[in-house]
Amino acid sequence: MTDASTSAAIGRLLPPGTQAYVEELLARQPCAVRLARPRRTKLGDHRPPGRGRNGHRISVNDDLNPYAFLTTLLHEIAHAATWERHERQRRSGRRVRPHGAEWRAEFAGLLEPVVALGVLPEDVNQALARSLARPTAATCSDRELLLALGRYDSVDPRLVRVEEIVEGGWFRLASGAVFRAGRTLRTRRQCFAVSTGVEYRVHGLARAEPVPPPVSGPAGRRRRGRFGRCG
Repeated sequence: MTDASTSAAIGRLLPPGTQAYVEELLARQPCAVRLARPRRTKLGDHRPPGRGRNGHRISVNDDLNPYAFLTTLLHEIAHAATWERHERQRRSGRRVRPHGAEWRAEFAGLLEPVVALGVLPEDVNQALARSLARPTAATCSDRELLLALGRYDSVDPRLVRVEEIVEGGWFRLASGAVFRAGRTLRTRRQCFAVSTGVEYRVHGLARAEPVPPPVSGPAGRRRRGRFGRCG
C-alpha cells in the first residue's frame, strides 16, 4: 500500500538492523505510510478505513531521529493492528479505547522483537524494555523513553528544555511564539503568550530558546489549551 519511493525513504529513516522487521510488520498489517513535514503538536497519526479511505493510513514526521521514528511508526502500526483485531467487538457496540488495554498489548508485542534484536543504543533499548510492562499512550507520556530518544536529536545548542527555564523567564518555541514561563504542572508548564497574554500548557520537555524579556506585554490569565510537542 506504500509506494516504492516512500518505502525506500522509510528504510533510510529507520535504525540499521530494523528495516527487515518493519517490512515484515507492514506486510502483515498493510498500511499506507506517509512521511509528514514536522508538526508542532504530534509526531505521527493513524486513520482507519472509512470515509473514503480503503485501508489504514499512517503518517510519521520526517524530521525524527531514527529511534524516535521507529518508536512512533510502531505506535501507529499498533493502532492499525488493534483496529483490525477488535473490529467485530467495535461493531457490536463495545468500545475499544484508542490507548486502552487492547492497544497497549499490541504495542508491547511490536516493541518486544525490537528490544530482542539488540541493535539499538543501550539507553534506548533499556527504556523500550522498561516500557514493555506499561506502554504509554504516547512517547510524550514516557519521560525516560523521551529523554533517551532525545539524546540522538540534532539540537541547536541555544535550545533548552522548557522545564529548565526559571519561573518568570521568557522563551521562544520553534513556531516563533514567545512565552513567559509560569508554574510547573506535572509534565507541562503554565506559560503565557507575550502577544496576547493567553495561557497555554507547554510540555516541559519541549525545546525552546531563552530570550530577553520584551519591553511590554499583556499579563492575561485565560487558559487556552496546549502548545508545543515534546521532542
